[in-house]
Amino acid sequence: MKPVFGVVADDLTGGMETAAMLIAHGVDCAFVTDADAVKALGPVDAVVVAQKTRVIPVGEAVARNEHAARALLARGTRQIFFKYCATFDSTDQGNIGPVADMLMKLTGAPYTAFCPASPELKRTVYNGHLFLGSQLISDSSKRHDPLTPMTDPDLVRVLQRQTQTTVGLLPHPMIRAGGSVLEEALREQARRGARFFITDTIYNGDLDHIAALTLDWPLMTGNATIVQHYPALWRAKGLLAGVPHRRSLSAVVGKGVVLSGSCAERTLEQLADFERSHPVLRLDLTAIESPEQAVEAALAWALPKLDASPVGISTSAAPAAVSAAQLRYGRDGAAALAERILGDLAVAFRNEGVRRFVVAGGETSGSVVERLKVRNLRVGAYGGPGIGNAMTEEADPVAFCLKSGKLGPVDLFTRALNSMQNPEVAA
Repeated sequence: MKPVFGVVADDLTGGMETAAMLIAHGVDCAFVTDADAVKALGPVDAVVVAQKTRVIPVGEAVARNEHAARALLARGTRQIFFKYCATFDSTDQGNIGPVADMLMKLTGAPYTAFCPASPELKRTVYNGHLFLGSQLISDSSKRHDPLTPMTDPDLVRVLQRQTQTTVGLLPHPMIRAGGSVLEEALREQARRGARFFITDTIYNGDLDHIAALTLDWPLMTGNATIVQHYPALWRAKGLLAGVPHRRSLSAVVGKGVVLSGSCAERTLEQLADFERSHPVLRLDLTAIESPEQAVEAALAWALPKLDASPVGISTSAAPAAVSAAQLRYGRDGAAALAERILGDLAVAFRNEGVRRFVVAGGETSGSVVERLKVRNLRVGAYGGPGIGNAMTEEADPVAFCLKSGKLGPVDLFTRALNSMQNPEVAA
């Protein structure tokens, strides 16, 4: 059986959320973190290859995503989907444009669309401008993102600075009309040379029209939310055989740890909530003598406490502290230091019997999973925006909740750890 859908995701949290959405809609979806693992998969409806490529150098990001896409196409995958964040996390030197250029050439697609919006999360696009609630993204807290500050809300401009491919806009009146009106708007801009199209998206119904437009395209790109609008269309077209696939996760017991590297406001709120009932160690990157010393000290603090309670270890910080760390180590250096410490701690904790991990932040999640050398995960059904629940498939399994820094309920950390022991209780 050839996959209907193959996802190339630029981080693990978003990739896992995408897989979880497909699974919740009855699609048999595999999730891997290594493109070389695609070949060994059994028959599935969809495959997500999630890699940590959002903020790595452009050439490396293009190469890794090309390797993933080629592995999916070698399986006969019908459509490739490039998944990135709802807030279009990228800089002028970012990877969205170059990766899309490569994928369009690889798939032979004549054009593709960019649909980052998630109306239920109040991430919308109007006149090509990205909004977070009622604020332009450049007026929101995203302007302070330590790795991908969003200072320009015009996605046509943002994307055009990353690519030589002409970027157009499918405006909301055309999206809202859908059908032949939308198709003609696309053809008209294509006749004028546009090959990339930002899609205005305000309502969930807009996503229905975008999904219908792009159903048979070789390549589509966007946030996970649009993916939920494809399974019904696949079934209507006879592309999914049999009854909807159902999947659940098994209970995983053992010690629990929260590793938090995201500096998003929501993560800081979640960490404060967790700290009201659990021990939390906050690491100040500017005070660290060496990664090895930080890991040793953190383990000495945490291990005596783990039998009694899950613990949290965090490099998350408010904007002023982030700026201080970046001043000392550089932007990439500060991020690399935090990821190394939390990744090394994950390995040490697993060796000490920790089997339940909550990891906050897309980059942090990628580092942790890479350091643990996890290549395949069994993903549970969608449990809420930005949240992916999964487990390794082995005799002594490890459970994960990998969460986007910006999303999730305030009490997510505690709820996620509890739900790993009792999967019948949703996180």
